[in-house]
Amino acid sequence: MNGLYLYCLRERSKDAPALCTTRGIDGQQEVFGLPYRRLEAIVSRVSLKEYGSEEIQKKASEDLNWIKEKAIIHESVIEEAMGKGSQSFGLIPMRFGTVFNENTKIEETFASDYLKFEQVIDRIRGKQEWSVKVYLKDKGILEQRVRANHQALKEKEEAMAALPEGIAFFMEEEVTQLVAEAVDLALSMEMDRLFNQLTCLCSDSVKTKVLTRELTGRGEPMVFNSAYLMHEDCVEAFKKDAEILNQDLQTKGLCLECSGPWPAYHFIGD
Repeated sequence: MNGLYLYCLRERSKDAPALCTTRGIDGQQEVFGLPYRRLEAIVSRVSLKEYGSEEIQKKASEDLNWIKEKAIIHESVIEEAMGKGSQSFGLIPMRFGTVFNENTKIEETFASDYLKFEQVIDRIRGKQEWSVKVYLKDKGILEQRVRANHQALKEKEEAMAALPEGIAFFMEEEVTQLVAEAVDLALSMEMDRLFNQLTCLCSDSVKTKVLTRELTGRGEPMVFNSAYLMHEDCVEAFKKDAEILNQDLQTKGLCLECSGPWPAYHFIGD
């Protein structure tokens, strides 16, 4: 039995880019638009035996490479449907693994949720989502800055230096814990400052999940992750602010990565 794999919903508009992708999630079927009133569903046909919800859940637990490969295709189709130019039309990205049994099921969803879809489209039309991630490149630099500005820590270290070596040894763990707590606090305050500054240019913003090294593919740990929704006219100012913040963070052993535009995953509601 065949079904339809849903990538996204978008406004039917002359500004919407044509779909040039010839293959969908299964690497075989063509991607096409299924119109309904002012919107269209971007879909491709799939075998429900291979891409049904139960099968995808099974693959997610057993074959992460398969999931990663298919997730990349899913994202690339959405990005093509979105285009890289002006977002004068609205697009709602769907979660990976959204599959319908037949056309009528999608039409039923359109009919029951059409007003909600239009409200989301109206809210994100003409706007872009951008991502900002921060990585800890050199923890030693951050610790040095913390030590230089932490009076209680200075006093502890001075007191420890005046003690006999054997006794001082027992204070090292306490000092180490104090340093770790101070670094965590300094990092948290720094990220709050960054988030608030970037949010000033946006219509919406959200702190998102910090990703592991396995997911980022980077050696240094991620310490902050966030997403911002802004009008297209604000993008250049946002990128400029992000670069200024990055230059400051570099002096503190951190680095900022700004990327976009992305499909508005974080601002479309449930």
